[in-house]
Amino acid sequence: MASQGVNVLRYSALAAGVVYGFWHQATLDARAKKAEAEREYRRKEKLIEQAKAEYRKRHAPAESKTTGGVITDPEDSRFDLEAFLQAKAAETAK
Repeated sequence: MASQGVNVLRYSALAAGVVYGFWHQATLDARAKKAEAEREYRRKEKLIEQAKAEYRKRHAPAESKTTGGVITDPEDSRFDLEAFLQAKAAETAK
């Protein structure tokens, strides 16, 4: 049989290993949660940037959608198909 000193040492090592295991697992979980939160934040940030770009594209001023005084956006209420086609014909003739 083992002496009492050896048994105390064994159980002390076992207890220290269990405590270290819990501490290490908690550290790993905290890192994983932090990384997941950061990934989610980056994803939301990307979605916000995409939404802002789409909003800018949809609500751009009419001046940026004109070429040479001709409105090229067919969704615009002031769009003139005849003027647009004449402008395109003039561009291809150049």
